[in-house]
Amino acid sequence: MIETERLVLRPYTPILAARIADGAPRDPHWADDYPFDGDQTAARMYLQAGAPAGPWVPYTVEVRASGLVVGGVGFHGAPDASGTVEIGYGLAESARGHGYAAEAASALVALAQRLGARQVVATLEYDNQPSANVLRRAGFTEQSPLHWVRSAA
Repeated sequence: MIETERLVLRPYTPILAARIADGAPRDPHWADDYPFDGDQTAARMYLQAGAPAGPWVPYTVEVRASGLVVGGVGFHGAPDASGTVEIGYGLAESARGHGYAAEAASALVALAQRLGARQVVATLEYDNQPSANVLRRAGFTEQSPLHWVRSAA
């Protein structure tokens, strides 16, 4: 578990991932518009990979004040041979615009740093300005319109 000022990031477990992948029944601790397609896809990929344990996994994003899970953030696996690790994130529409995505992404960068990663990268969909703003606020630098990088060293 990772705690920030306003968020709690909880690592996926096989049981949690199965519930997210199914999308139902709704959990009273989930925002009404969670899970969405991106989180369901991440949960299925986690399960297909054998539900690995450890820090390099997806996490749910829970807002401390409400106790509601509003999205997900996570690593796309362990760092490669060069020490580069990729992250992804997404929030339910109801949770956007509060800085939660940047806060969660920054928490993952801090974890990657503690665990020895040298660089954290993120790939955007073309022309996704809100996501580019998230990465900018989280300290990433644009390498190309679709590729962003932040040093973890």
